[in-house]
Amino acid sequence: MPASAGHSPDPNWLQNAGEINMLHQITDWSDAYANGANIPGGDRWPDLWVEPARAYREALTAAGRAQLGLSYGSGERNKLDLFLPEGTPKGLVVFVHGGFWVRLDNSYWSHLAAGPVAHGYAVAMPSYTLCPQNRVAGITREIGQAITFAAGLVSGPIRLTGHSAGGHLVTRMISATTPLSPEIAGRIVKTVSIAGLHDLRPLIKTGMNADIGLTPEEAVAESAALLEPLANTRLTCWVGAGERSEFIRQNALLANIWKGLGAATDCVEEPDRHHFTVIDGLADANHPLTLALMA
Repeated sequence: MPASAGHSPDPNWLQNAGEINMLHQITDWSDAYANGANIPGGDRWPDLWVEPARAYREALTAAGRAQLGLSYGSGERNKLDLFLPEGTPKGLVVFVHGGFWVRLDNSYWSHLAAGPVAHGYAVAMPSYTLCPQNRVAGITREIGQAITFAAGLVSGPIRLTGHSAGGHLVTRMISATTPLSPEIAGRIVKTVSIAGLHDLRPLIKTGMNADIGLTPEEAVAESAALLEPLANTRLTCWVGAGERSEFIRQNALLANIWKGLGAATDCVEEPDRHHFTVIDGLADANHPLTLALMA
């Protein structure tokens, strides 16, 4: 132990401290990124989202304020749903779903448009071609196509948000190698990455990578944390305080790095939220998550 009054220092105290696991080291990367298995009742998701999403689509369709299944590209999954506010939209929000690039589609999340729509924004929710039929770099290009298409339908400022892998995809839109044109990128005024994955290198060590197919080179090229932000970037990184430690680390990582590169960043850990409930705030116009997106 360190020296104290009346005691001689133990020269081996630091080594001994290391032997009692003072340092944290990940040994099971699959578990480090496993959400459902580490949340009580985690197997209830994504099914819990199906009914509220369906009800919201039906309500806005009945009101003449939903355009469903719009094609933004030539792929079978290159479709997006567009939800409209009453009157002329003030601008466009694009929400990009997660699922580790290998599962789910835009139909699970429709109700999360409610908060931004209540603020007068149109909300586009795209699907995309999943891995292994696609590569992560290919999904990045498809999301660029989706945003460009939606931006042609709705004028005004653009706000981006995405969950988990979707958080990765929206931050790629505002990084130096964005697939967006300067004109479209210049319209982006705010991005909120929710439980986003910003350094993809650790994912190579997970069992999921058998389907994702990340190579070391692609992981580097597609990691927003390893790229510079576009000029005038305004980014909030938002995560649930009850999430896996890797998601909390990834959340803080990008906000920290990009702040040092000139972006305006914020980092939020929302109390009492885990990976599946952290997005719920988008359905509420007055929730801090929605307000952060609309700020």
